[in-house]
Amino acid sequence: MKIQKFKYNESGLNRFFGPLEAKVMEILWNQPGEMTIREVQQQLEAEKPINFNTVMTVMNRLVDKGCLRKRADGRVTMYRPVLTKQAFLEQQSRELTHDLLEEFGSLVVNHMLDALEEADEQLLEKLEKRIKELKKEQ
Repeated sequence: MKIQKFKYNESGLNRFFGPLEAKVMEILWNQPGEMTIREVQQQLEAEKPINFNTVMTVMNRLVDKGCLRKRADGRVTMYRPVLTKQAFLEQQSRELTHDLLEEFGSLVVNHMLDALEEADEQLLEKLEKRIKELKKEQ
C-alpha cells in the first residue's frame, strides 16, 4: 500500500493520514487482534464525542486505502491493520525515499548526508555497516 498524499507540514502519522484516520490507526495498532467500529468509537469518545457513522466511514476508507482489513463475524464487522505500525512506517519511508531519489537523485543523497551531522553515533555506525554490506553485494 502506498499512501498517495504525504504531508510535509504535518508530523507523525498525520503525514500519511487525516487526523481522525491517524487516531483510528493508533487505536487499532495498540490493541491486539480485531476491533469493531463501536469499540473504536468508544476509545475515540474518551477524547470527545464522535458519531458512529463518522467512525464507520473513516474505517471503511482505511480499508479502501489498503490499511485495514475487515471481515464479517455474524452481524458484526471486525477490523484489523494490514501491517504492524513498524512495518507500515518502514514501507512508507522506503517508498518516500525511492520517490525522492528517483525525482531528485544526488541532491537527496547530499541532503541526507548533511542531516547525518546531527545524527547520533549509533545511526552512523548502522549506516557504515549497511554501506559495507552493499559494496560486498556488488
